[in-house]
Amino acid sequence: MRLIALAFLALSLSLLLAVVPIQAATTSNLNPNDIAWLHRDSFGLDTATVARYRTLGRNVLLDKQLKDELGDALPADINAQITGYEAFHTPVELVLTSLQQQQQQLRTLPDGPEKQAANKAIQAQSNQLVLQAQQFELLHAIYGQNQLKEQLVWFWLNHFSVYAGKGRVRWELADYEQNVIRPHALGRFRDLVMATLQSPAMLEFLDNAQNAKGHVNENYARELMELHTLGVNGGYTQQDVQQLALILTGVGLAPVDGKPQNFNPQMAPLVVRHGIFEFNPQRHDFSDKVLLGQTIKGRGFDEVKQAIDMIVRQPACAHFISLELARYFVSDDPPPMLVSRMARTFQRTDGDIAQVVRVMFQSQALFTQAGKKFKDPMQFVVSSVRLAFDGTPIANAQPLVGWLNQLDQPLFGRITPDGWPLDGDAWSSSGQMAKRFDIARAIGTGNNQLFTPAGSTARTGGFPMLTTRLYYQAIEPYLSSATRDALKKATSQQEWNSFLLSSPDLNYR
Repeated sequence: MRLIALAFLALSLSLLLAVVPIQAATTSNLNPNDIAWLHRDSFGLDTATVARYRTLGRNVLLDKQLKDELGDALPADINAQITGYEAFHTPVELVLTSLQQQQQQLRTLPDGPEKQAANKAIQAQSNQLVLQAQQFELLHAIYGQNQLKEQLVWFWLNHFSVYAGKGRVRWELADYEQNVIRPHALGRFRDLVMATLQSPAMLEFLDNAQNAKGHVNENYARELMELHTLGVNGGYTQQDVQQLALILTGVGLAPVDGKPQNFNPQMAPLVVRHGIFEFNPQRHDFSDKVLLGQTIKGRGFDEVKQAIDMIVRQPACAHFISLELARYFVSDDPPPMLVSRMARTFQRTDGDIAQVVRVMFQSQALFTQAGKKFKDPMQFVVSSVRLAFDGTPIANAQPLVGWLNQLDQPLFGRITPDGWPLDGDAWSSSGQMAKRFDIARAIGTGNNQLFTPAGSTARTGGFPMLTTRLYYQAIEPYLSSATRDALKKATSQQEWNSFLLSSPDLNYR
């Protein structure tokens, strides 16, 4: 992969002759291990991240991040943008109620221009809600102070992947990111699984909202074990999938039409409601089940709780989640000893995500694998913007969404439930590198609309100045000779920026 990136960069630079003057470097008090650790701890370096590391030290910073003591505060301008998003100040039940009312009204209209206009209005609002959810995630990734948490939010969004293009999922994405994944990113894995299990987005994406006695749908049960908890070779059988599907009958969503539901008096005490989530006992199979060799007595939603407890306490779950975390943060093929230590911690702490991550971030593997982990598109785009604009609030996050689309990793755009690949080979083709160079050039030259508010025609902002103290202290000392040679051939600061951002050094971490 490194050879592909170098070859592409060399080809792109071969016709360039002039040299950009380079300022004298400032002595850094960060050693290579500090830089390697920060590149894994954050989406990418900026001045505030480096300053916080210097002030607190590695251990204190890690502790504060894992305890979520840095908070989710964002710059005022960024917070103002997010506050204006309809998706994030409207409860999901109201969003879905509005959708249903619009759809009912649409059905009453005769075919013709008025009906077409109403349908287009629904589609436009739907697309806007997706865009807002995508921008929310990207803005938090770029400007969030707790960069370790922000990476875990992205990791879990991908691990518990949902697809915006299915049914009403796009109307539920904001709730999924804000109220399901983010609050549990550093908590106990069991709580995270239960949160996803009760989320409208997951229940509709994997069809459990239609799972009922006599009409059993196994889709969610299968992916819950294969993709979310135990892994492909997690020791379960097709019979376990079938039994879990029966346990999950009745786990779905409450109607949003405002009509009162009538439950059998014997069933009414067994109804479970959290927001729009509903366990409907009248749709549940109350037979006894055998899951992973253990009998689960038919008694309602408590079966679901018992099943999840059993699944997340399996050694296979501890190993699978630890392996996936290590693949994301450390290496495509992480050291087995590291994964084993993480898995033991997972079991010992009853799935405490923060403690498992602590083992990983205190391991030597972060340093031995430094510079070898190829960035996925999300990491590339976010790290480039963090470095280029260094905390300066952007006014328009839509170009960021567009860049991820160009790089074939649209947020909430994975059709299959397995999430985007974690390995570098999936993202390092020559076509991918060409697209990355185009995006690096857009950022490096300032030709990107990031500082032009959406809907405005005025050109604002300019190209970033990447030859800063941050560059000389934390990046320049560790550049490869190939990248240094390439940078010397730039004919302007804009080209120099583009070459740096597209270099192999900044495509790996």
